[in-house]
Amino acid sequence: MGKPQKRKKKTAMNKDTHKQVKLKHYAKDIDQIHADLKPEKAIKLKTQEKDEDLPGQGQFYCVECSRYFINSHSLQDHLKSKPHKKRLKELKEVPYSHEEAERAAGMTKEVKKSSSSMNMD
Repeated sequence: MGKPQKRKKKTAMNKDTHKQVKLKHYAKDIDQIHADLKPEKAIKLKTQEKDEDLPGQGQFYCVECSRYFINSHSLQDHLKSKPHKKRLKELKEVPYSHEEAERAAGMTKEVKKSSSSMNMD
């Protein structure tokens, strides 16, 4: 008859390929894009020097989505698209600050009463 079939042990390889794909398609987080939307940074990103490695030599860039496009026509099509409009809606919300995250975790600074005032009660 033969031996029972064994499952191939490829879980380690699958984890590596999953991580590679995830990194390849990585997009900036919302808080990073909020930093890019500051006027001085946005101007630098929109008027970049020509770079042979980037699509469209880096001349057609959507700051809100942090994506490069091949030509102005594809950029204009993107500006009318649903994913771009969704990103604009997400960017209207104020990003979390460090203080707000600490308050949510219950790590606020509390003023402790001195031991001398407790003894007088």
